[in-house]
Amino acid sequence: MNAPRPKLDIDRTRERLLALGCTHAAEQLDALLTEAVKKPVAAHEFLEQLLGVEVNGREGRRVKTALRLSNLPTGQTIANFDFAFQPAVERSRIETLSTCAWVRNAETVLIQGPPGVGKTHLAIGLGIKAVEQGFSVQYFRFDELLTELRRDAVLAPAQLRRRKYLSTALLVIDELGFEPMNRQDASLFFRLVTYRYSRGAFLITTNKSVRDWTELLAGDEVLATAVLDRLLHRANVLNIKGRSYRLRDLEQALGSQKV
Repeated sequence: MNAPRPKLDIDRTRERLLALGCTHAAEQLDALLTEAVKKPVAAHEFLEQLLGVEVNGREGRRVKTALRLSNLPTGQTIANFDFAFQPAVERSRIETLSTCAWVRNAETVLIQGPPGVGKTHLAIGLGIKAVEQGFSVQYFRFDELLTELRRDAVLAPAQLRRRKYLSTALLVIDELGFEPMNRQDASLFFRLVTYRYSRGAFLITTNKSVRDWTELLAGDEVLATAVLDRLLHRANVLNIKGRSYRLRDLEQALGSQKV
């Protein structure tokens, strides 16, 4: 006769899972066992399910923590971008960028266009994609970044290297171009671009076309050329020329008031 199978001590198993740091598996142990009894599951399949719960739980926690540290605003993703309203944005191109090969290769994504056309939405959505794929990301509005650069202007290179805007795999700079830089700010921006060149990826949104960057960078044509030479060496440039989402929403609101 076959010896009877020993009964599973669920509490002991849960304690061992917790001792190993498998908190997600421990939390779902009862539910998985109940389901396994209803639909007989082989031991190796049950183990695969239990490990899958733990891996997925850890990955979800990693993404949540990384998004919080990135300072990326919430709510704007590639999935909820309105491609139908903004046909100038090619969905296939955004899907290619969503693979984040450009982040791995330390390239630039430059999104140009007037206010309200979805530049920030795309930048945030691509930043989220990068986080999900394991890259470190840091988001700044340009005025916030400039404040950081000014504060750190006197730091030695060894200290600068620890700053997030230099060490992160992807630096997202939003709303560049609304205010021209003075010569000192332009020099600090050049230092940032020079240091990150071939070391880390940029994603920049701007309302200025490339031909206007000399004016943006304190009127210094030599400096502007040097900055653009590095940023555009390996760049993906998106030009969005379409209607403003904010004006659309305003038009809809005004229209509803007339009804």
